[in-house]
Amino acid sequence: MRPQILLVALLAASPAATAADAAARDLVDVHVVLDAGAQSGQASASLRIHASREAVWAVLTSCKDARELLPGLVDCEVLKTAPDASWQLIRQVVDYSWLVPKVSYVIRATYDYPARVSIERVSGDLRTLRSSWYLQADGEYTAVRYTLELTPGFWVPHWMMRFALKHDLPKMLRALRTRAESALVPAS
Repeated sequence: MRPQILLVALLAASPAATAADAAARDLVDVHVVLDAGAQSGQASASLRIHASREAVWAVLTSCKDARELLPGLVDCEVLKTAPDASWQLIRQVVDYSWLVPKVSYVIRATYDYPARVSIERVSGDLRTLRSSWYLQADGEYTAVRYTLELTPGFWVPHWMMRFALKHDLPKMLRALRTRAESALVPAS
C-alpha cells in the first residue's frame, strides 16, 4: 500500500473523521419560503440514506410507514390503485395539535419506480398540497430530495407554519432514514 493511501485510510478511520462523517450523514438540508401575502409556503429538504432506493421506496409508498413518518398523521387509507400500480388515491387525516384543526384530504400519488413519487391534493380540507420525493442512487446510499407546496385553506400564523416545516421536515426525513436503513432490501 502506498504511504499516501495508508495515511488517508488512517485519517478516515480516526474518531474525528468518524464523528464528522456521522454529523454530515445526519444533516438534513431544509429550505422554507412563505408567501407573506397569502397563507402558502414552499419547502424542500434533502439527505442521504444508507439504503437502496428500493428500501426507501418501500417505506415511502406504505400507509403503515406513513403514520410513523408524518407528524400528526392519524389515518392513511388507500382508496384506489391503478391496474398497473402507477398511481393510488390515498385518504389521510392529520391531527397535528390543538392549535390547528384536524384536516382530512385525498391525494393522488403517482409513481415512477424507483426514482420519484409525486403527490397532489385531489380533495379535502387543504387548498393546495403538491409534493415530490426524488430518489437517486449514490453508491451504497440513496440521495433523497423532498419538495412541498402547501396552502392550508385556513388561517395559520406564519411563525407557526415556518416552525412546523423547519421542525417537522427534518424529523420526517430522519424517520424515513431510520425505517429504510432497518429494512432488509439489499443495495442494487
